[in-house]
Amino acid sequence: MDNTNIQFKTNLNCSNCVGKVTADLNEAVGEGQWTVDTTVSDKILTVKNDALTAEEVVNIIKKKGFKAESL
Repeated sequence: MDNTNIQFKTNLNCSNCVGKVTADLNEAVGEGQWTVDTTVSDKILTVKNDALTAEEVVNIIKKKGFKAESL
């Protein structure tokens, strides 16, 4: 299966915020298969996996109390 990048605008503002979603994202898509760029204004989450839909990724983020919007 080829990996596809999907990106999301989030409100994961710092490493503490990212830490709160790390275990769930690692479990869902795999460690090293996602990144968050907290240096840009849109706090871009990039998921390198096509096993989940964009909606499933958004739901993982929302369950932890954060926002995510597919780009």
